[in-house]
Amino acid sequence: MKVTSATVGLPVRDLAAAEAWYRRAFELTGPAVEPAPGVVEIVLGPIDLQLSEEPPERTGAQVTLRLGVEDASADYARLTGLGLALGPLEHVPGVVDYFDFVDPDGNALSLYSLNS
Repeated sequence: MKVTSATVGLPVRDLAAAEAWYRRAFELTGPAVEPAPGVVEIVLGPIDLQLSEEPPERTGAQVTLRLGVEDASADYARLTGLGLALGPLEHVPGVVDYFDFVDPDGNALSLYSLNS
């Protein structure tokens, strides 16, 4: 099997509010498509992000959407400036910088950048 693309789906309570939050947080300007009622799909770098309006109930383990960025510390500062609540910016020398946070619906997110 050769995987040619990936789509990540996240449940949200309010589709319009979630789309606005993700556009603001990730500086998304591209058009969205609606592949089905109650679903919005937006290109997020090399993946498609699919937001679906449904109760974001949590059972068992929770998936974390980890996204690589050019400079985690710069994005940390930018997102802090937007008023988002973020976990601490962690620095592993010679390996990675990263931080965790959640969207308004409780979906776990993390941004990281590799360093040398």
